[in-house]
Parts: sequence; structure tokens; C-alpha cells
Amino acid sequence: MPTLNWLTREADIRAATRVEYRLLEEVAEHSSGEGKTANMLIHGDNLDALKALLPFYAGRVKCIYIDPPYNTRSAFEQYDDNLEHTRWLAMMWPRLELLRELLSEDGSIWVSIDDNEAHYLKVVMDEVMGRSSFVADIVWQRTHTRENRTDISNVHDNILVYAKNRAIWREIRNPLPKSEEQLQRFKNPDGDPRGRWASLPIHAKAEKGRRREQFFTITLPSGRELDPPPGRCWLYTEDRFLEMCAEDRIWFGENGNNAPRLKSFLSEVQSGLVPSTHWSHKEVGTTGTAKSEVVSLFEGETPFSTPKPEALIERVVHIATNAGDLVLDSFLGSGTTAAVAHKMGRRWIGVEMGEHAVTHCAPRLQKVIDGDEGGISERVGWKGGGGFRFYRLGPPAFDADGRIRPDIQFSALAAHVWFSETGTPWDGDGCSPLLGIHDGRAWALLYNGVLGDRREDGGNVLTRGTLALIREKAAETEQGFAGPLTVYGEQSRLATETLEGEGIVFKQTPYDIESRA
Repeated sequence: MPTLNWLTREADIRAATRVEYRLLEEVAEHSSGEGKTANMLIHGDNLDALKALLPFYAGRVKCIYIDPPYNTRSAFEQYDDNLEHTRWLAMMWPRLELLRELLSEDGSIWVSIDDNEAHYLKVVMDEVMGRSSFVADIVWQRTHTRENRTDISNVHDNILVYAKNRAIWREIRNPLPKSEEQLQRFKNPDGDPRGRWASLPIHAKAEKGRRREQFFTITLPSGRELDPPPGRCWLYTEDRFLEMCAEDRIWFGENGNNAPRLKSFLSEVQSGLVPSTHWSHKEVGTTGTAKSEVVSLFEGETPFSTPKPEALIERVVHIATNAGDLVLDSFLGSGTTAAVAHKMGRRWIGVEMGEHAVTHCAPRLQKVIDGDEGGISERVGWKGGGGFRFYRLGPPAFDADGRIRPDIQFSALAAHVWFSETGTPWDGDGCSPLLGIHDGRAWALLYNGVLGDRREDGGNVLTRGTLALIREKAAETEQGFAGPLTVYGEQSRLATETLEGEGIVFKQTPYDIESRA
């Protein structure tokens, strides 16, 4: 497969592995609504944030939508979009790698871009995601006005779509609902008791392999005889055509003298439409629509140069997810993705490094909780509710020498240890040293007095007593489990023969904990 070369490529493709694992610290004063919500608004660099999310959300995000800087050689107020091409690729590669790890097996990623970098991004995403994962290059008509001062007026952006597993995604993706214009095609001029129908032609191109029985003369109800149009044949054999006439599935017009057409009943066609790669401004809005939506939320301001309309994000979320699924946007910008996901009953995570995470994203999402009536609210019946937790990136979990920072909490280290060992996110509650059982092995962490004993030789040390507690919890978690066990702790008081005899691998903290996932 062709690859893209740039000056710092070798360093950039290893960048994700060098990112330190940082803690996420809630800022309660900026959080809002229901306290137990899974929705997260994270303020900080998205590369660090994505690494911090891996232990909890790897393989769990159903839909990722991102709108990264377009590298248009013009400075935006919120972003330095004047990135040299190599720097832009260096910025995108590690983030795409981490986003891929967060995607669920039936998940998809949608990336908005324009033609300054679209073709380079396609090659990079083919390499990161796998070329077979490519789904479509969607053209969004972002404006309906023509710019006469350019060589050719550019009125569209691109949205590149990739699926983690395309075969699975094809089965679960949602069709688009029929528009009012499409529904108007279905009528019932003959009062058919089966309801409204639309007519379709019953001839096809006379290609090689067509059956001889598909070439015959039809006698219309008016008595006129009709052969297939030149170079074409009927879709059906004569016997099948006569059966369909008997079933009143063929329409010859009100006077019985028109060419036959198939009656396609509304009640029998699929519930929706396969999405196309052309998204008209009439269907999903324009950049002008988006700016109006943002201005209505922040009166007297025009805080964002390139927001996306809520209807555009609604279509993405509709196709890619169902209620309760998790949506992630790591270039949150004005907060549109989070606002739309919230209104549509999806869980969401938004990451934004700019100060407007505080000044605009959080207030916008507060308005959504309060029942914001703009954007898609009326169409989806949004009345308010829910909540979100606001987080900032805290310090690295490990110091410069790779030692665990003294202020790290048990749950944060447990998630890191579990993900490092199993490659899966951790679901524990931090109430037990047993982290879980994975692929026939149990994993445990004795740290920070998790057993209520903070003495130097107490709850952080593997003894017969602490081992009994771990084994008891493992047997409860998976009935009768007594299999192999890995324990992280400060010390082990058990003899080597005992560890080997009981199938226990002991790893000492902090030395045996990998400082990077």
C-alpha cells in the first residue's frame, strides 16, 4: 500500500507511545447537571487527554467526529491554523492512532477537512486505519453562494469516513429517514387497500446473461401492444409479469394505455434511505447556519470562524450510533458535537484545549441541559436534562524517573495497570485490590491502603492474609476461580516456592509498573 513520507515521519509515528499517562481531575465548579453522568468535557491538549482516556474507554467509543484545523494558512482566533505541512501531519498521526484504539469494533470515525489537506489525510488514514476500513468521502455543501474573486469557487468541505470493522459497521449503521419530498412520491390514485405507492419502471438494460423469456410483447389493458424499449428487456419473464398483473402490482396509468410500471408500496420498502456522499446545504445546513446558531447562544459575539451546523452533526450521529452509545470529539471547538449528542440521548466526551472550553463550551452545554431551543432541539423533541463533568488534565502519573507520583489515587493507578496488562478498559470501583479476571488470569493491586491498612508493612504488602482476601474476591467474581494471579504491591512476604506453587506472579511497585501505556 502506498505511504506518505514527510520530514519527521519516523518520529511522528512513534509519538503516541511517548505520551505520558496523565490524570484527569474534575473541576466541580464547571461541572453541571446530574452528578452520575458519564458525559465528560475535558480542558487540555487532546493528545494527552486521549492517552488518559485509554485505560477507561479503549474499544468503547461508537462514533468519533473531529473537525481538526484545516491548515489553510490563515490564523483563526482560537487556533493557530497556519501550520507548516509537516507539522500538520505530525499533529494528526499520533492523535489518529489513539482515536483508533478508542473505537469500538462496530465504531466509525468521521473527519471534516477541506481540499488543502484532504488528499494527504486520506493517505494517512488509509495507513492508520487500514485501507479496507475506508467507507466514503462525503461532500458537504457548506455554502450556496459563489465566490467570484477566485479561480474556481469552492463551496464544499469533505468528511472522510472510516469504520473499525467495515463488515460489522455496514450491518449496524442506520439509514436516513425519508424526506417529506420523497414521501410525496407515494400516492394512491387507484385506491389500493395496501396503501400509498410509488411507480418504478420494469425494464432494464439488455445485458449479456439476460434470459430470452425477458423479451416479449405486452398487451396493455387498452389493447395496444408494447415491446421493450430499444436495447432493453423487461425485468421479469412473461409468466412472472402476468402473475404480478393478477396481484395488481403493475400500473398502466388511469386510461390503461401507459407503459407498465411496478407499484412499490410504502409499507413494503425499507424504513429509510442509504446515505449518499453528497450532503446538500438544504438538508444539513451551511457554515452560515452554524454561525447563526452560535451567535444566538452568545449574543453580541461571533466567537468561532468555522463552526458546524447542528443538523450536519445530527446526521453523522444518526447514521453511526443509537441511543446510549458513546460519541467522542477531541477537537470540540464551539461544542456542537457534544450539544447534538446530548440532545439525541447519546453519551459523549469532548476535548478542547482552548480557554473557550470554559468560556463557551461549558456555558453552551449548560444551556442544553436547561432546554436550549435552538439547532435541532425541536426536531428531536429536546426539552432539557442530563449533565456533564468538567475535567482538566492533571500531572503525569509518573515522575521523570518513572516513579509513581505520591498523590496518585488507587483508581487511577488501577486503571493504568489493568490497561497496561490486558489492553482493555477497567470497570472496577476501587473498593477491592482485585482488579478483575481476564483471559483466565486474575490481576490485583495492593496500593494506597486499599485494604484500609496504610502501615508500611500492612495493606500494600502481599502476605498470607492479603492473598486470602484477593483469592476470596476472585472466587466471588468468577465462581470458584483459583487460577493464576498477578499481584502488584510494595513487597511480598511469601516465599518464592509459595508463589510458584500457587501460580502467583508478584510485581513490585513502582519498579514493575510501566510508566507509559
